[in-house]
Amino acid sequence: MAVTPPKLTVRNLRATPVLVPMTYVLGTSVQALREAPLLLVDLETEEGVTGHAYQFCYLPAAAPAIVTLLEEVLRTIKGERMESVALWGKLARRFMLIGVQGIVRMAMAMFDVACWDALSRAAGTPLARYLGGTIRPVPAYNSCGLGLMAPAAVADEAEKLLTGGFKAVKLRLGYPTAEADLAAVRAVRSRLPAGSELMVDYNQALTVEEAIRRGRMLDDEGVYWIEEPVRHDDYAGCAEIARTLATPVQIGENFSLVHDMDRALAAQSCDFVMPDLERIGGVTGWRRAAETARSSGIGMSSHLYPEVSAHLLTVTPTAHWLEYVDWANAILAEPLRIVDGCAVLSSRPGNGLAWNEDAVRKYRMS
Repeated sequence: MAVTPPKLTVRNLRATPVLVPMTYVLGTSVQALREAPLLLVDLETEEGVTGHAYQFCYLPAAAPAIVTLLEEVLRTIKGERMESVALWGKLARRFMLIGVQGIVRMAMAMFDVACWDALSRAAGTPLARYLGGTIRPVPAYNSCGLGLMAPAAVADEAEKLLTGGFKAVKLRLGYPTAEADLAAVRAVRSRLPAGSELMVDYNQALTVEEAIRRGRMLDDEGVYWIEEPVRHDDYAGCAEIARTLATPVQIGENFSLVHDMDRALAAQSCDFVMPDLERIGGVTGWRRAAETARSSGIGMSSHLYPEVSAHLLTVTPTAHWLEYVDWANAILAEPLRIVDGCAVLSSRPGNGLAWNEDAVRKYRMS
C-alpha cells in the first residue's frame, strides 16, 4: 500500500546547468555527442525538504530556455500544497494555449519528478516504496557508447560495456549501407558471452522500405529488438515494419505524454514501448503510461534517467528493461550501482538523486 502523502508546500525552484563529459562518445546516425548538458533542479519546500531532478537538455543552448519556463512554473504554483497530480493539472491549464510540449513539458516534468522526490523524502522512504512497490534488482542493459564506428572498434567497446555484469548492450546503427550495419552487429555479437542480449537503435534514420530491407537482414542475427527504425511519429510505417519483421520493434522514447502512446498502441506500431521520463510527463505521466501498458499487455522499458526510472520500473506491471547510461554519474553523490547486470536501488528516502557539490561547481556552465 502506498504511503500517506506528507504535507509539503512549494517554496522555490532552483536550476543549475552543467556540462559533463561522457565516458563513451555517443555516435548516432544524427550526430556524435561527447558531453551531456544537464539541468539540475532543486525544489525547496517551506517545511525544509528539498526534492531533486535533472533534465538531459540535448543542447547546452536549451538549458536557459528551460530555466525561464521553470520560473513560470514557480510563479504558478508557489505556496501551493504539494500534490503532484493536482499540480500537474494546474500547470497543464496554465500552459494550455502554448501547449504542453518541448521545453514547457520539460519544465513541468522535472518539477513533477522533484515533487515526487520531496514527498518520498518527507515520508522517509524510497520512491519505489512510496509508490507502493518494493526495493528489488532491476534488469538493465548498457546503453553507453556503441556508436557508429569500425567493426573492430565497436566490438572492443562492447566488451568494456560488460563491466558490472551487464548481460545486454545496445548498438547504434544507421551506417551508410545495410552491409555495414550487419558487419557491426556481427562484430559485437562475436564478443558477447553466450546468453547476452543485443539491442539495436536506428535513431529514426531509415525509410519504411529501407527499414524492412535492413530488418530482414537482421532477423537471423539474434537481435533482441530494433529501436526507432523510422520517424518516431510514423505509427503506420512502424506498424508495417512490425508486421513484416521477425525481430521485435521498440519505440516510445519520443512519446509526448501518454496520448502519443495511446495512438501508437492503437495503430499496433510496436512490440515493446520505452517511454522517456521527461517526455511522458515525469512520474505522474509514467504512472499513466504504465497503466496503459498493463491494459495492453505490452512490455515497458525506460529511456534514459536510470536513477529515477529504476524506481518506477518496480511499480510498472509489465516492466521490461532499464536503459542504463552513466551521464549523470560525475555530478551525483551516489551514482546508481549495477550488480550482475541489474540496477541496485538504495534504501535511502527519495529517488536516489543527490548532487556532488564539488563536481557541480567544476562542470557548471558559465
